[in-house]
Amino acid sequence: MSVDLTVEGAIATVVLNRPEKLNALSADMRQSLCDHFARLRYDDAVRVVIVTGAGRGFCSGADVDRMAGQQHDLRAGRQRLQQGGHTFIRALHAIEKPTIAAVRGPAVGIGWSIALACDLVVASTTARFSQIFRRIGLAPDGGAIWFLTRRLGMAKAKELVYTARFVEAEEALALGLVNEVVEDDRLMARVQELASDLAEAPTFALGLAKKLFHAAAGPSLDDYLEIESLVQPQLHMTEDNAEGVAAFREKRPPKFIGR
Repeated sequence: MSVDLTVEGAIATVVLNRPEKLNALSADMRQSLCDHFARLRYDDAVRVVIVTGAGRGFCSGADVDRMAGQQHDLRAGRQRLQQGGHTFIRALHAIEKPTIAAVRGPAVGIGWSIALACDLVVASTTARFSQIFRRIGLAPDGGAIWFLTRRLGMAKAKELVYTARFVEAEEALALGLVNEVVEDDRLMARVQELASDLAEAPTFALGLAKKLFHAAAGPSLDDYLEIESLVQPQLHMTEDNAEGVAAFREKRPPKFIGR
């Protein structure tokens, strides 16, 4: 399992490379994403960053298997979230140059947050998105609610979070959650075309425009993530989360009790 980074000319490509698990994120992969995004932010030779997944999926979310048997308390859980998913989402969001998510197959949970943290999303016809957290008794993390409410408004964002339903590529395009939908075999070629155009743009100007967009969105992502870091650790200690994780691993419907 790994996260691969390649740089060709002014274009960097970050690839989640765990295709046998649909690129579910391990702790090591989260750390690699932190390192890569931090490096790319300050690499002046890189003017565009592409994020994609190996194989037939973008990212199926966190590795749920690692949750089983994990000891949870509020302080440790908050620290784990801040140092894990929050760090690399912040690092991706802070890159002052265009970022493009190239999505095929599932982009689920924290995987969808990665795509949402990018400036542009190009999806293949096989792409499908879900805030799947409800199914394991958790609330969304990785800034998902912050991103979704700004793109969709409160009511639609709540629907996607509360139902945990899948949004197929064409619906995602209609909702404004992706910028383009292309045939699966055209995905990377189209993303490279877009990246090549952006690589010839005035990167510094686009980077500052990006900061203006962030400021226009209201309360900062950092402020939101601070609140999120208090919510998710509490949910990890609930009976519903334990049941959701067990049901996922046993491939059966969960039986939630509301606590």
